[in-house]
Amino acid sequence: MRASLPVGSTSSPPAKGGWFARLAVATSRVSGRPATFLLAVAVVVIWAVTGPVFGFSDTGQLVINTGTTIVTFLMVFLIQATQNRDTLALQLKLDELILATKNARNQIAGIEEAPDEEIEKAKAELLKRTG
Repeated sequence: MRASLPVGSTSSPPAKGGWFARLAVATSRVSGRPATFLLAVAVVVIWAVTGPVFGFSDTGQLVINTGTTIVTFLMVFLIQATQNRDTLALQLKLDELILATKNARNQIAGIEEAPDEEIEKAKAELLKRTG
């Protein structure tokens, strides 16, 4: 039965939607590759090797610090957008499973939007049910 289920893959087609969603998904795919990590390591190694050549100049330090700060700052937003998208998709899948299960409490579906107190109450009830 499992073989007949439509299972998603990591090489799915590009995301549809606004330009930011497409950019975030594309960036997360590219930034998660080993080649991208190796490129970042190479940049750091080149910077470290050229440091003594240029006498660890203030300009060189400023360039690497500014560059890494800008990249980090922008990546935070792109990765968070991708994480939000993935979390929403996962929640929808779980909600579908809850609704499709005969003895499940359907009010649990969509509980991620509830206040913290309600979530804690549902957690306590679920822990009681599990024994």
